[in-house]
Amino acid sequence: MQLVISDHHQGLEAAIQRTLATSWQRCKVHFLRNLLAHVRKGERAAIGSQVRTVFAFRQQVSAQQQWGKIAEELRSRFPKVAQLMDEAESEVLAYLSYPESLHPKICSTNPIERLNKEIKRRSRTVEIFPCESAILRLVGALLMEQNDEWAVARSYLNLVDLARVCDADKTDPEPDRQ
Repeated sequence: MQLVISDHHQGLEAAIQRTLATSWQRCKVHFLRNLLAHVRKGERAAIGSQVRTVFAFRQQVSAQQQWGKIAEELRSRFPKVAQLMDEAESEVLAYLSYPESLHPKICSTNPIERLNKEIKRRSRTVEIFPCESAILRLVGALLMEQNDEWAVARSYLNLVDLARVCDADKTDPEPDRQ
């Protein structure tokens, strides 16, 4: 079972559905920002805390029950928020169908956004590249460095669980599509 993690960009979402036969995980951080944009500033902290309680659950059924409970509690005062929660539940909680050790790493786009910031930071220090291949060398070196760090140094993803997920892909001709 493969997974693509992104924000709720409609073009990106359509391209993922059209070209990749994968599950889609909506970034929980982006979702929460989008959700809280429909709440008055004075109530954002309380509503945000309430919705974040869902992410403490490690089992999909428990998280879905909490999600539904919160949506119902908010429905009378914040109908738009409840509607957004109803529409996004399966997208935001898709990561829960994967091994628990992978949950913190696959529930948001934070890792790739951090990598993009590092590429931007290092590129700015150079300021002017002599040619296109110089940019490719710098970015390629950064990507290789990050790959080594994720795979070995910090073991960003649990390789045993990741291998188990990849092996399931090989044996399951019809991956679950959400």
